[in-house]
Amino acid sequence: LTKQNIIDLYVWVDDALPKPEKLKVGRLTCLNNSELFTILIWNTLTVKQRNLKDIYRWIKLDYQSEFPRLPNYQNFVKHCHKILPLMIGVLNDLLQSTSSVRIMDSTMLEVCKLVRSNYHKTARNIADFGKNHQGWHYGFKLHVSVNLKKQLCGLALTPASHNDAQQMPKILNQCARVAVGDGGYTASVMRKHIFETYGTLIVSPPHFKQNKKLLTIWQYALLKIRPKIESVFDYLKEHLSLVSSFPRSVAGYLLHYVRILLGYQIMAIS
Repeated sequence: LTKQNIIDLYVWVDDALPKPEKLKVGRLTCLNNSELFTILIWNTLTVKQRNLKDIYRWIKLDYQSEFPRLPNYQNFVKHCHKILPLMIGVLNDLLQSTSSVRIMDSTMLEVCKLVRSNYHKTARNIADFGKNHQGWHYGFKLHVSVNLKKQLCGLALTPASHNDAQQMPKILNQCARVAVGDGGYTASVMRKHIFETYGTLIVSPPHFKQNKKLLTIWQYALLKIRPKIESVFDYLKEHLSLVSSFPRSVAGYLLHYVRILLGYQIMAIS
């Protein structure tokens, strides 16, 4: 990506966002919604800054000619939070919700180290303790379904204590014919509910207490492709810094997660 591509991104963003109504009173913002939206996504696609302060310094240093009317940092942050509903709307529109074959899983999003969980205040009333094969975590849990091209199809963000199987209605729909998951999606009651509601067949490995379970060749082939979603989580966390403790509000955490997921989805689709 070069600096010239930021214009292409701005044109796409301006077409995707709804046109705001003209204000009858009050001052106009230094940046319009499309410009700020472009800044946040362009950063995710290129230098991948971890927080809004670094993004502000970067855009002020490297893109002063492209955005000459950059506001002060406090107004920049306020405007970022103001366009959060627009970002969620665009992300929802970009989800590949018509994919028939999906892979689903969840990953922990820690808000702080486990040893500091008793002193964490920012997300105290929302974050919770959760456990997976890596041990205990404190924070949130991201539930995701992707298609075979590693494009996001369904998303759900919950406290870390929530069960994976209970989130299937949020990350699946009537278009999903087959959904592949790990051992966390073996709950028979929810699998039956999903099949009756959506007509979706859930394929997951047998529970460790099951001594005998028949496995067809096509089921085995589907289970072999399940690591695709692990590579998605690895890219989101290791390359795009999805896990962060920098936000200072619950809305700040949501803004950070949506910005990263939106940037990833644009890359995956393009």
